[in-house]
Amino acid sequence: MLTSLQRITFALFLFFLTTGTALALDGNEILRQVDANMQPQSYEMYRKLINIEPDGKKKEFVLYTVKTGEDKMVALFISPASEEGRATLRLGDNMWLYIPNVGKPLRITSLQSVIGGIFNNSDILRLDYSVEYDAAAVSEEGDSYQLDLKAKSSSVAYDHLKMTVDKKTMLPTAIDCYAVSGMLIKSLHYSKIKDFGDGMVRPSLLETDSPLHKGYRSVMLFAKVERREFADEVFTLNYLSRVNELRK
Repeated sequence: MLTSLQRITFALFLFFLTTGTALALDGNEILRQVDANMQPQSYEMYRKLINIEPDGKKKEFVLYTVKTGEDKMVALFISPASEEGRATLRLGDNMWLYIPNVGKPLRITSLQSVIGGIFNNSDILRLDYSVEYDAAAVSEEGDSYQLDLKAKSSSVAYDHLKMTVDKKTMLPTAIDCYAVSGMLIKSLHYSKIKDFGDGMVRPSLLETDSPLHKGYRSVMLFAKVERREFADEVFTLNYLSRVNELRK
């Protein structure tokens, strides 16, 4: 017969076993941790995007990007010269492209791409994953969590994602993106963990390929990610011509 102390110890063991497992496998909490580790709520960053064709030919773009809150983001083209001054704005599910000397910003969609290649506008102006997706299922495989994510609305670029998250860093290593039909649209691969300062340690390289574009690849290199606050005025159509003024 168990003593009182043994019964209490056993009960506590069962409690921590069951609740600990539940907490560890809370997919939405894991997703929120991933978002917090990948980027602050308000920040500025510089990125280089490279489209690579099957013959090795490359086209490069440099973007300056600012974001605040859950769904406000602006990206400004710094190079090449032919794109300099263009800017994109995202407010929730709505996106616009500003082109200097054109009358007014043009509406664009998440599945279009302002740079061509495999990255679409949703990839370039990405919100936190937990803003657009719910965790439908979660499991463990060795040193990783496997998350099955379902889009919260039909306006999201991908109907569902399969995300691999490293348990130790709580950062994504791979994401498969699917259409509502179940067709694989593209795969994303995060690597090269870098310390960006201010406690931010995250991947500095994102690569993507697609079975729909065999032989083509696109690469996103993160050179700087830094916390910074912005006025709401920055995230308006009227401000798109002035985004370059934000650069330090």
